[in-house]
Formats: sequence, C-alpha cells, structure tokens
Amino acid sequence: MKIGITGQAGFVGSHLFNTLNLREDIEIVPFKRAYFDTPAALDSFVDSCDAIVHLAAMNRHEDPQVIYDTNLHLVDALIGALERTGAAPHIVFSSSTQEEKDNLYGKSKKEGKQRLSAWAQKSGGRLTSLTIPNVFGPFGKPNYNSVVATFCHKVARGESPEIIQDNEIGLIYVNELVAEIIEALTFDFDTLKPSRVRELPIAPRHLVKVSEILALLLGYRENYQQNGVFPDLTADFGRALFNTYRCYIPQEHYPVHFTKHTDPRGSFVEITRANTPGQFSFSTTVPGITRGNHFHTRKAERFAVIQGKARIELRKIGTDRIITYDLDGANPSYVDMPIWYTHNITNTGDTELITLFWINEPFDPEDPDTYFEDVNP
Repeated sequence: MKIGITGQAGFVGSHLFNTLNLREDIEIVPFKRAYFDTPAALDSFVDSCDAIVHLAAMNRHEDPQVIYDTNLHLVDALIGALERTGAAPHIVFSSSTQEEKDNLYGKSKKEGKQRLSAWAQKSGGRLTSLTIPNVFGPFGKPNYNSVVATFCHKVARGESPEIIQDNEIGLIYVNELVAEIIEALTFDFDTLKPSRVRELPIAPRHLVKVSEILALLLGYRENYQQNGVFPDLTADFGRALFNTYRCYIPQEHYPVHFTKHTDPRGSFVEITRANTPGQFSFSTTVPGITRGNHFHTRKAERFAVIQGKARIELRKIGTDRIITYDLDGANPSYVDMPIWYTHNITNTGDTELITLFWINEPFDPEDPDTYFEDVNP
C-alpha cells in the first residue's frame, strides 16, 4: 500500500511517518507542505497514493479567522488535486472533538469533513473521518499542541506552570492514535456499500485532571530528573507521560555523575533506583568497537559507564543532528535514552570498557521494541 501523509513533518504526522516506516508492507509517498501551493506537485502526490492521511492543519493563531481560512484552503487544495487527476484514494481525515463547539477551528474541521464527504460520494473515493481527542506524546510543540507539551517543557526547565482551569481532560497518547489511524487505513469499505464515507469517533484513553498531570510531572522532575529514580512504569498512562517528559529534558542534563563512596576497601556506586520492574545487564567492549545503533518506541533505558572511556551518540529518528556525550569510568556517570532516538556507545579508550544497562522491560524476542538504525547514517 502506498500511503501519503499531509502534515508529515508535524507532531502526529512525524509519529505516523516513523511508525509506518518500520513496516515492509507499506511504501510512504513523500509529502512537503509546499505542495499545497504547487498544483503540479500536489497532483503527482495524490495520483501516487492508495491512501492519504490528511493531518495538515493550523491549530492555533491569534486570529481565529486565519485558522478557519487556512484549514479549509488545505482541504480545498487537496480536493482540487483529486478532481484534476481523477484519483480516488482512501482519505483518512483528522477531525477533532472541537467539531461541535462554537469556535472557528471546530467549524473548519466540520466543514472540511463535509467537503471531503461530498467528494467521496461523487467520485467513488473513500473517506474515513476520525474525531480525535486531545493528543499528547514526545516532541509535541509547547504552547501549541497540548497542555501536556507545555507543562513538560516548563517543568523540565525548572519553571512552575500555572493552572488556569483544573478541568478533567480526555487524552490519547500519540502511539495509541497512530495505531487507530493504521487500523483505519486497512478498513474494508465493501462492508459499508453503498456508502463511501465512515465517521469514526475515537474515545479518549485517559481521563485526567490538569492538576494530576502537573503533580506527576513535578514528581518526575524531583525524583527522576534531579535524583535519577525511575517512577512506576507499569500503568499505560504513567509510562506514556514519563516517556513524553523525558524528551523535554535539556540536552545538557547528561551525562549525570554518580555519587561515589570511597574508603580503604575501594568504592561503591549506586547505579539505578527504580519504583518499577526492570532488567539489569552489563557489557564489556574492546577499544574501538561500537555497540547499539538501535532505538525504542516505549522502553526507558540507562547506560552507565563504570570502567574505561566511552562516547555515547544519539540521533532523533527523522533528523540529522547527532548528540554526543563523553563518559569516563574514573568518574562514573550515566545517560538515559529517550524513545525514538537511535543510540550507540563506542569504546574511545585503550582499555576494556564496562557498561551497565538498565531497561524497564526484559527483552522479549516476540515483541522486542528494538529497531536498528545507524546513528551515523
């Protein structure tokens, strides 16, 4: 299946792109935002796709009319290309629970859905409209995508966010939403004949008060970021929120040096304290050898160098920027690996390197959550 994603570089779009990229049965048709203003490029794009996930939209602007006009312009541009080419792919449209509210963003989503529905009925195309609740997850844009992104960004930098209204909000983690979108892409429309349109409301997975979210994040800052203690990661929401928070911790936080207790007998260092199950392991590495070059989508992992010299490199999937940390066992320290960052460790010394690893899930060959990609492609 050839799938295109408008808004490919956005918050949800990048997660969907990266997840689909792990599958061998799917080919992603590249998309650029400039296509909306280049009819020939947009025509070529829609004509190449078996399915298109339309995520491109404006969420916030000081003038709500700009949001309304922009979102409908994007829908109209897409429909125009579909009509010019005669292409009839399956369109998965990202709508919102704001549809029924009296605001121009919600109206833009509702009218966009109606226009795409009319196109599907007339052209023989197919439309799935997803009504999506508030989405959170790693790499969300603060003050734009969600209150979770804003709070994570502020708390990780030592700020104290203000709660304006302590409402209970319905949330879905971006990985959960991506799974819903992928399922929607494979829906058999023959079961709906003669209808060519399907509306699919997506229920929130987590109902949480704003104050509860902030309390958890403040706990992560104190216990994890400041003291290195992993929280309980057995619950879905706690694990999702923690993995989201970790991606906002400033780069300069690492490496974190351990407290080394030394007496005439030698030294003692506590490597990991965790309020959750996990697996400890260690490796030895000879000089010049690199280990790793893989990433995880849900696991929390710590690399602790206790002997020798090492360089740890990380690169966020889909980007070119490489983050580098140099560690020395003479002053033991650790670096924790954020999800969706491919990472490796290299022995840069002239003696054997000893590295301790902690990860919150024992390795399961049936569900390894380990994907190989070179940090230096």
